Amino acid sequence: MSDVSTRPTDPVLSLTGISKRYGAVQALSDIELEVGRGEVVALVGDNGAGKSTLIKVIAGVGPPDSGEIRWEGRKVGIGKPHEAQALGIATVYQDLALCDNLDVVANLFLGREIKQGGFVLDEVGMERQATELLRTLSVKIPSVRIPVASLSGGQRQSVAISRSLLGEPKIVMLDEPTAALGVEQTAQVLDLIERLRDRGLGVIVISHNMEDVMAVADRIAVLRLGRNNGVFDTRSVSQEQLLAAITGASDNVVSRRQARKSRDQEEGGRND
Repeated sequence: MSDVSTRPTDPVLSLTGISKRYGAVQALSDIELEVGRGEVVALVGDNGAGKSTLIKVIAGVGPPDSGEIRWEGRKVGIGKPHEAQALGIATVYQDLALCDNLDVVANLFLGREIKQGGFVLDEVGMERQATELLRTLSVKIPSVRIPVASLSGGQRQSVAISRSLLGEPKIVMLDEPTAALGVEQTAQVLDLIERLRDRGLGVIVISHNMEDVMAVADRIAVLRLGRNNGVFDTRSVSQEQLLAAITGASDNVVSRRQARKSRDQEEGGRND
């Protein structure tokens, strides 16, 4: 299926011909993907379509067998997670990797604690930075000193996303960020994704929820059976068209009906 969206003129991340095999299973075949600054790209597809494998490739968890990765125009290799992080790629997985028994500040700075004199934790400095970060992202929580276990699902997701920004990334990947959230919590997370875009970050969102995807994404990349099956501009694509691309039903009743209506409208315009 051809690309029917507008490509970024200066992509931060560009993948070309990415393939990945696990034993006898060809997980990815000749994948292409581009993500620009200040752009939200949704990655959708059925289970087994290759979304998780592609995210692992970008995150350095599972290097590709072939293909090319370009970062800000130059060819790079991403063989390990720390190499992806060093480039400016942050990943928030679905499990969030938060420590329930620690407070928000401790979770935000886990593994990158600020110390005074090289030995003593700078608790005041970390609390100040945590408060400022959450404020700039409009993340609302009762206190940065309450245990993460006491936060709602949306607040936990917001903390995990906020933590990813401490490394000053240019691309943030979010794996099913609204899964199992209520309506209000989902809205909070979608608002946060839009704020990431407003900060000039490229965002990759993996999601099964088409309403969430349509609400926040600029472009939608569909994977099917480990291959590209279309990249769509959210402003001009319908959920029916997306579902047809996801399921492979490009010649189903819905698509034929839409094509017939389009032809009728074109013929009506010519006859006027």
